[in-house]
Amino acid sequence: MSNPSSYSPLALAFLGDTVFDLLVRKELLDDANRPAGDLHKLASQRVCASAQAAAIKKILPALSEEETEVFKRGRNAHPGSTPKNQSASDYHYATGLECLFGWLYLGNNKQRILELYNLMKEGGETVEDA
Repeated sequence: MSNPSSYSPLALAFLGDTVFDLLVRKELLDDANRPAGDLHKLASQRVCASAQAAAIKKILPALSEEETEVFKRGRNAHPGSTPKNQSASDYHYATGLECLFGWLYLGNNKQRILELYNLMKEGGETVEDA
C-alpha cells in the first residue's frame, strides 16, 4: 500500500469524499428500505459541505495530533473554487474532513474511520473554528 502522506490534500479529499459518502449511504440503507430518490435526497443533506463542516467540528477534540495535522492540511488547501451554495469556511472544513478520511482509508485505518464516523453521529464535542 502506498504512503498516504505522499498524496496532496486535495487528492486525499477526492478519495475521502467517496469514503464518507459510502458510510452515509450504507447507514441510510440500514435505517430503512426507502425509494432511491428519497435515499439520494437524504444522502445529499448529509454529504454537503455544511453538514460535513458541522461533523468535523464535533470530532476535532478526539483527533490525534497526526490526524489533526492531516485535517488542517486539507482545510488549508486551495481548491481553486468554492461552490456558490456553500460558505468558504464550510467548504474548507469539509475538504479537511474528506482529506482525513482519504488519508485514513489509504493507511488501512478503516476501524478508525468507523470510530470517527460513529462519534460524529453521537454528537462529539462541538468546537468553534479551530
